[in-house]
Amino acid sequence: MTSRKLRFAIFGNTYQPKKSVSILKILACLSQRKADVCIEREFHDFLMNTQHVGLDVNRVFDGSDFEADFVISMGGDGTFLRAASMVGDKQIPILGINMGRLGFLADISASEIEHIIDAIYEGDYSIETRAAISVETEGTPLEGYCCALNDVAVLKRDNASMISIRVTVNGDYLTTYQADGLVVSTPTGSTAYSLSVGGPIIVPGTCVFSMTAVAPHSLNIRPIVIPDNVEICLTVESRSHNFLVALDGRSENCSEGTRLTLRKAPYKVKVVKRTGQRYFHTLREKMMWGADQRA
Repeated sequence: MTSRKLRFAIFGNTYQPKKSVSILKILACLSQRKADVCIEREFHDFLMNTQHVGLDVNRVFDGSDFEADFVISMGGDGTFLRAASMVGDKQIPILGINMGRLGFLADISASEIEHIIDAIYEGDYSIETRAAISVETEGTPLEGYCCALNDVAVLKRDNASMISIRVTVNGDYLTTYQADGLVVSTPTGSTAYSLSVGGPIIVPGTCVFSMTAVAPHSLNIRPIVIPDNVEICLTVESRSHNFLVALDGRSENCSEGTRLTLRKAPYKVKVVKRTGQRYFHTLREKMMWGADQRA
């Protein structure tokens, strides 16, 4: 059990009005513990101006301008990913509180808020580490955060024709995908975009990446799983002479000829888990395995 004063940074989803009750519940729990609390400015302004919620916090911050012992993400997996991008290499554990349906990252329900805060102070929790992908470009650099916890997707723009994506792994030529895009996923992201385009489910902690084509021109193209200690280089050709690169859903336009180099990020993302929480249980619940679809 810790007796020291803990610092918490809170991120939230500004598209879920129902969260105001939960944020007050969290703030009340942390106030009782005399914690130091700061909140992301966008979320703070949303609650104050739109929801008319009075907030008693120590500080409001922008972007990654914060220090904390724990980060609290209030929303879904998308909010968690955004929080992770702001945490970056700070190595601050992230606690995901889900304000809607069960998530893989934000897997603690709003009804468990008091319990998980108590558990943090009592040391009754575990921390999982998750690999991320870093992206470097030859040509125009990407704006902002250049790492992805879930996936990096190379995609055609709008209604343009399919693109050609030449792939090498550690300098060895793999293939040239003729497709609408390519998703390079971590184990964490294997149940996100990658799964929706036919990629494999990979258990977190497995030291691999997967590559799955989006609507490939050839039916012979299949997903491939590779070690995460390799260097993946992508070169794209497009009739429109540009394409999109999406890191955890945040997309940027790139010009044709921009070479992308993907590697495992030099740090890992820390995720707070309840003691005894099991990935396979979450997987069964989320995928509804074993559920009677006739009901």
